[in-house]
Amino acid sequence: MNQSEILSIPYTATAVSVVGRFIFMFLLYKNKSTNSLSLTFCILNICSSSMWIYYSAQLQDTPLVIRSSLELCLLFLSSVYIIRNKVIACRAERRLEGSASLPSNHGPESCQRQDSGRQILPT
Repeated sequence: MNQSEILSIPYTATAVSVVGRFIFMFLLYKNKSTNSLSLTFCILNICSSSMWIYYSAQLQDTPLVIRSSLELCLLFLSSVYIIRNKVIACRAERRLEGSASLPSNHGPESCQRQDSGRQILPT
């Protein structure tokens, strides 16, 4: 491999990584996810990407800085979306409890349930 071919590898890897993150975001949107594992995954990757940004900036590795920065932004958006879906699901559950004339429990346990990875939220 010549030098120009080798230099194209990090940029290609960056593009593949960003496309993969967009696929993850599309699946979150399609499934209206409230899965806690997805949120944990996002938070851990936000921490990891933040470390990679610092490391790659110190090495002046532009492709890695670009990849980590884009991933950090996309993961943050994904986390906000998952939390938003959790809040909507919790509010819908509380409304259902209130309309069924059940005893009201607005503590943290009232919105906890098994995460299935896919929940259909009210529109």
